[in-house]
Amino acid sequence: MGQLLPIVNEYLSVMEEDVEINDLQLNYYYRDTLLAGSDGGENYAELVKCLQPKKHLKSHDAAQLLTTLKSLSEVVSYIDPIQHESLLSSLSRLSLWDYAPTDRKYDAAADIMDALLELIVSLAASKGIYVDFCLELLVKHFVPPKYAFEFLKNENGVGMKNKVLSRVHAALKHIADLVPLAPLRLSPIVVHSMPKRFAKEPEIVMYVENMLMLESGEIGEIVGGTMLPALVDKLIELDVEIGWDGKLQEDAKCIFAMEIQDFADFEDDDEKYYSMCTTELLNRNNLQGNQVAEKLDSLIVLTFLHLESCQSKGRLAEVFDILLTSFKRTVLNTYKSKFAQFVMFYACALDSEGCGVNFAMVLTEMFDSRVNPPITRMSAVAYLASYLSRAKFLSSELVANIIQRLVDWCFAYCKLHDFDMNPQAHQVFYSACQAIMYILCFRMKSLMEVPRLKVKLIKMPMELIWKHKLNPLKVCLPSVVEEFLKQAKAARLFMSAELFIFDDLLEADLSKAFGGINRLDMFFPFDPCLLKKSESYLRPHFVRWSKVRTTYDTYANEELSDSGSEASDDDFVDMNAKDMNDYDMAGSVEAGLDFDPDLNKMSITPKSMKYGFQAQTEGRMPSNIRLSTTTESFV
Repeated sequence: MGQLLPIVNEYLSVMEEDVEINDLQLNYYYRDTLLAGSDGGENYAELVKCLQPKKHLKSHDAAQLLTTLKSLSEVVSYIDPIQHESLLSSLSRLSLWDYAPTDRKYDAAADIMDALLELIVSLAASKGIYVDFCLELLVKHFVPPKYAFEFLKNENGVGMKNKVLSRVHAALKHIADLVPLAPLRLSPIVVHSMPKRFAKEPEIVMYVENMLMLESGEIGEIVGGTMLPALVDKLIELDVEIGWDGKLQEDAKCIFAMEIQDFADFEDDDEKYYSMCTTELLNRNNLQGNQVAEKLDSLIVLTFLHLESCQSKGRLAEVFDILLTSFKRTVLNTYKSKFAQFVMFYACALDSEGCGVNFAMVLTEMFDSRVNPPITRMSAVAYLASYLSRAKFLSSELVANIIQRLVDWCFAYCKLHDFDMNPQAHQVFYSACQAIMYILCFRMKSLMEVPRLKVKLIKMPMELIWKHKLNPLKVCLPSVVEEFLKQAKAARLFMSAELFIFDDLLEADLSKAFGGINRLDMFFPFDPCLLKKSESYLRPHFVRWSKVRTTYDTYANEELSDSGSEASDDDFVDMNAKDMNDYDMAGSVEAGLDFDPDLNKMSITPKSMKYGFQAQTEGRMPSNIRLSTTTESFV
């Protein structure tokens, strides 16, 4: 054996008698060993061996490791990246998780963790060349070794996790204080080290949890602008991996039939509903046993909780601005995005008067700006329509004002294009027309109940738009057109009877040229969220179709009242329901009525089909609007 072990043993035996002298002597010894490098023979080899991880660390080994780490912290300036490559390699394999309190307890565990972090911090501060190396060592601890995940599940797991991660983040803050440029180096390291697509759910969730701790921590002002966009990018990456392209129509029968027919059967059994509506759906699509959806669901919920924390600390507006920039860069034009956009929805719900209004106005401006390419404008107005329709927290005044802007834009467009329709040449126009109709499918009743908003709505030149040669009623999605005209007729919104006589509302070549199954202009991004955990957070803020009061519901009830008949509870949707967990779909499907579930949706990328507008449809849930999964009507 070399001389290192006897010297350390001697130090350990006399340290209580003369600590200061022996510390100094030991530091000189380690300095000389480092200066000799690999040419130092057994002394350097023993030093490297001492730093190598051991599965079973005895008390004496723990004391030796502790002494070595402390001494190296004093002589880090002598560590050379070339001469001491093997030492740095051994250091990189040491893990705090190996020394955190577990069922393998020994007295020096916490001291070893602190000494290891002290060495890492000292090394980072000693020479600029080690900053990235030390930051990578710390970021590596965001996710524990595989064996530790099982331990984290028991009653001591939370304590173990907190002991490690609190130290890691404190060390990152310490390095940032000593090396001001370190946070700028940290951001790309964190983003690059994110678990890849095949990582298991606990790994990626814990890693993102640490990213959000950085964002809200003391160095968040510097790194926060990177953490949140990186998280949004990860959400999108997982989202588009849940690919139901080509199978949407096949599986839509399951989702929307469940949403319409069977919600009432499962209102007291969420587990049963979601296992049928989500798990079976995703498994049928070969989505890796639903693992991708579960990862995405957990990450979205984690983001929701972070937003709640930001709100409680008064920094939601600041975080929202970062998310909004990321949304415009990443999410907006990702046509396969199905769930990631609900992060924006939830942020708006937490601050309806600030973030909520801001999001609506930004989308409106993006649509209105000719600087943006057509595909961006079409996407923005699709998001706007879906957001105004589904966000329970938005005021009728705001909705009416935005409808006014869209109508004014469409009217001005009509005056500049006085010729026959051409769906390919006027896609932005038709997108805006479809957005107006879609919003009014959800909001017409609530707007018409406010006298000044009713007057405002009636005065809008919508009738001139619908009768123009561009003829949007024959180009936009037939299911939206049919429901819109049905409500407009009941509300007596237009004077022209010809608007309500449509025997040729077919999704023929004109409509297909504008839309089609995978087009953004047929996309309603805030259709009901099918992720179980995420949906439970969204539910109180989300409007589902079964709770929307339509104008023809009122018209039908007035006719019953005039005839002296009493409407039963089964003849209309209970608009006064207050139970946030109520999934009652009363009024959508009558007992014994056969129906085609493909006709029951106003959904993302609906199926091409033929529709005929029935002017005298009974006052019940229309068969062409996809139901929502959430709560009560607009007031």
